[in-house]
Amino acid sequence: MKFGIPCLMFLTVLVFPAFAGDMPGPDAAELWTYVTEIEPYGEWGQWPDHQDMQPGRSPHGPLHVIRVNDAALTKGHPKPSGAIVVKENFSSEKELMAITVMYKVKDYNPMAGDWFWVKYSPDGTVLKEGKPKGCIACHGARADEDYIMVSDY
Repeated sequence: MKFGIPCLMFLTVLVFPAFAGDMPGPDAAELWTYVTEIEPYGEWGQWPDHQDMQPGRSPHGPLHVIRVNDAALTKGHPKPSGAIVVKENFSSEKELMAITVMYKVKDYNPMAGDWFWVKYSPDGTVLKEGKPKGCIACHGARADEDYIMVSDY
């Protein structure tokens, strides 16, 4: 019995950190688990100036819905570390085509606002991740707005 409590504490530290609200690292698989299971993005809010389904443009598709976690809902720029922006990209027929995510990770990518980018297929397969040149080049047009293209909030 003397080893019961220390072993339980050790297992708690090893097994349960993700369920305690810990943020993932800059890793597409960890981020997918976080936004779909631990903190499901479908329950997140939206920026006041960008609600519901909106018209989009290439490369994201003609329609999109954006959800943001509490850190990304903070007003102003730059957003704090831990901010996550999830964009569901739809066809003109409203078929989900891809899910793109911007995740702010402290000291990950200072040259591009510390954002970690991921593009997933609807089933969670990673299509692009990390510091994709195309993402950074396009979003760089709004570097003063913390690389966020669709909201001034």
